[in-house]
Amino acid sequence: MKEKAFEKWVFGLFLLVSSLFVSCNQAEETKEFTIGFSQCTEGDAWRKAMHKEMLREASFHPEFDLQIKDARNSNAEQVKHIREFIDQKVDLLIVSPNEAEPITPVVEEAFEKGIPVILVDRKISSSSYSAYVGADNFQIGKLAGEYIANLLNGKGKIIEVWGLKGTSAAVERHRGFQEATKNFQDIQVVAEVEGEWEKEVAKKRFPAVFQKQPQIDLVFAHNDVMALGAYESLQGHPAQQQLKFTGFDGLAGPNGGLQFIEDGILDATFLYPTGGEEIMQSAYNILHNRPYQKENILNTTVIDGRNVHIMKQQANKILSQEENINRQQHKINEQIKIYNNQRMLLYILIGSLTGVVVLGAYALYSLRLRHETNRALMAKNREILEQRNEIAEMAKKAEKANEAKLKFFTNVSHEFRTPLTLILGPVEDALQSNIPMGLKKDMLLVRQNAMRLLKLVNQLMDFRKVERKKMRLQASESDLVRFVEEVAQSFERLARKRHIQLKVISRLREINVYFDKDKVDKVLFNLLSNSFKFTRENGKVTILLELSEDRNHVLVTVEDTGKGMTPAQVANAFDRFYTAEDNTSLGTGLGLALSKEFIKLHHGEISVVSKEREGTRFTFSLPLGKEHLKEEEIVLETPKAEQNAPLVAGVLDADLELFNGQSAPENASVVKEHTILVIEDNKELREFLSSRLMADFNVVEAPQGNYGLQQAFDLVPDLIICDVTLPQKNGLEITAALKTDVRTSHIPVILLTAKDSLEYKIDGIQAGADLYVTKPFSYLYLLERVKGLIRNRELLKVYYNSAIAVDTKVHTSQPKQLDKKFINEVAALVEQNLQNPDLSANDIAAGLGMSRVHVYRKMKALLGYSLNDYIVNSRLKKARHLLLNSQMNISEIAYEVGFSSPAYFSTAFKNHFNMSPSDFKASKPGKEKKTV
Repeated sequence: MKEKAFEKWVFGLFLLVSSLFVSCNQAEETKEFTIGFSQCTEGDAWRKAMHKEMLREASFHPEFDLQIKDARNSNAEQVKHIREFIDQKVDLLIVSPNEAEPITPVVEEAFEKGIPVILVDRKISSSSYSAYVGADNFQIGKLAGEYIANLLNGKGKIIEVWGLKGTSAAVERHRGFQEATKNFQDIQVVAEVEGEWEKEVAKKRFPAVFQKQPQIDLVFAHNDVMALGAYESLQGHPAQQQLKFTGFDGLAGPNGGLQFIEDGILDATFLYPTGGEEIMQSAYNILHNRPYQKENILNTTVIDGRNVHIMKQQANKILSQEENINRQQHKINEQIKIYNNQRMLLYILIGSLTGVVVLGAYALYSLRLRHETNRALMAKNREILEQRNEIAEMAKKAEKANEAKLKFFTNVSHEFRTPLTLILGPVEDALQSNIPMGLKKDMLLVRQNAMRLLKLVNQLMDFRKVERKKMRLQASESDLVRFVEEVAQSFERLARKRHIQLKVISRLREINVYFDKDKVDKVLFNLLSNSFKFTRENGKVTILLELSEDRNHVLVTVEDTGKGMTPAQVANAFDRFYTAEDNTSLGTGLGLALSKEFIKLHHGEISVVSKEREGTRFTFSLPLGKEHLKEEEIVLETPKAEQNAPLVAGVLDADLELFNGQSAPENASVVKEHTILVIEDNKELREFLSSRLMADFNVVEAPQGNYGLQQAFDLVPDLIICDVTLPQKNGLEITAALKTDVRTSHIPVILLTAKDSLEYKIDGIQAGADLYVTKPFSYLYLLERVKGLIRNRELLKVYYNSAIAVDTKVHTSQPKQLDKKFINEVAALVEQNLQNPDLSANDIAAGLGMSRVHVYRKMKALLGYSLNDYIVNSRLKKARHLLLNSQMNISEIAYEVGFSSPAYFSTAFKNHFNMSPSDFKASKPGKEKKTV
């Protein structure tokens, strides 16, 4: 209760001080009127003088808030300004129309909405206004005509320099001039110049008109500055001093008509008062509901050499008085400001004193509550800490659960690839065989939906990478125009079928951009697929490529004439898993979300604009150059030969019945030269591969890793196909074990996997794999790569057969290091023991630390013949070398290279080189002959 009573006391004191401030401020507050002034232009001295008069007069009325907007001689801009004043709900509108007709409707609109309107200088084509302030332009034009007729003695040729022809002032001055001179038949206006009220415009256009009418007597300009412009355009021409020049306005000051007359530039001007004071007085009367005149016509007069001095003195006196008034007003404002500051300071001091009292009382009161508050805060803090710990524990559990779900999500996506391989393989076989047309259509439908499922799996995998921040950019420089055209070509058949017009438009033939082809291809494919999905027959799909305004980005736009999207669909277009409720063709909602992530990886942006029943336009931007990319995000252009094979390319060769186990291959009885080991835990895929490979190879199966590795060591096959994900030992471990063991290091290894990311491919290559194939794959592609690897292995045998010659030191090709090490070790052991006639394969195997069987298989795989044959060949090659390069006789050479007798040596030498040792030595060739 005490706390509440104290708070009420403090609050009451605060209200008391606040009311003091408010009452003081209210005493000085006055009602403000907002006046909007739409000026056609502020570019001439006459209107600047008008503004000065209006601002000076407004300073005597502190309740006025005068706002001036300059239209810069633009009708559209002035209409815009007037509408802004209408929307602002100004209390009064002042308009000096640029041209009558375009401005009339918007002025009428303001007037009809109850806003008083004062027209200045010029009128509109309507009577819907409150008041007009300005001279009578018809009468002033008539006055000018009468004066000029007298000045020319009723005879002369005149060039008329018009103001803006659409303005009432120009039209009425012209009419008044014609009215005054119509009785003077010898006064003719022989040419007209459109000066548009501007000096520079008149100065630029006058000479061209004057050259056509050089015999003129007078220039009649609708204002003084245009007359000055015409005068200055004749600089250096004799006619400049002969012609007479007249204008309107008669302003004071160094750039006014009075000064032009005194300087002898103008012969006469006609006073056209600015009316600033009258304008503000009319506004005051209207806003304060006082009587006012609708038509406020300002007086005018002729100013020439006879009265210019008097008029100038009067004008200078007025200007001087205005300056004095301005200085006095400035001092008054300064005094008011000082007074306000002092008053505010007093208020602040009173408020500060009150605050000190309140704060002092509150501080004393707070001391009493501090201990209690601290105890309450400590208890609350302990409670918050306990809750934070609980939340942290729950967050960890949620994170683990989410990670488990994402891991399951990824594993399931991987598992889809093997069944897809098994679906697509037999389907391709069936499509290649002679089957009824109805069944063929069914098979095509199966293949189409299998490929669709594969696309969804790929999207899911990409989504997982995005979630884990594992998606990396692999950008290379390429021609984006050509790339887009190639992507669009894949839709041409669909476009023709549905009679949809597909166009690629680019103003540039080539735009080189650093981009990831795979990711941009997915973006374009997704956008085009959406366009074709929602565009009816005879519609249009257009791809536009252009540079941005700053020329730092390239913009790619995919636009269609489809059914379009609702505002809600546009707002959620890039949300993950979002699909419209009324979408009859439901999808995963991942395509556009992934497209946005791919463009963000490129440091670009993607947006959509759509209207229902009109179409949709997607636009994405890619930065030019490579400064925005990290070093690891830039790669060299991948040659076409190294790019991944298509997922389903061509047709499978084998008979579908083989896979079903209904018959054996026709050439089962044929002896096959090469053996392939298939290590795959999926029974269906293992049998599928085995049944097809049996047509060309001996096939051995292994259902799990350890057994497959043992089979490799025991059989030493010519090639191994191994899945990456295996029980007991995975494919990467198997590959590493095979490539680091001298018994199997020469065997090519092909890895099969559902993991197609770059990281997994790098791991496979680092483990020593010769080929990395992602599921689902084309069997034809796999078969050709198997044959190619075995063929390369055969070429390697030829290399080794030529590389192991005793007298050969340099080779052009480089075999794998472990295989070369094996051959070098065998050659070294044979060379060291070449003189031993009892040297055998068992001795060499013991020296290598390997079994005789493994050495035999290794030699057979690498060289194509046995170790004993290799020893004999080495003896004969060494003997041949000694026959050519030593003085030893044949018997000595035979024992030197390890033959048990000269007779056996001669027989073996003749069988190998087709001549006896004695004949070979007698021939004495200049250099060794190359043997195969």
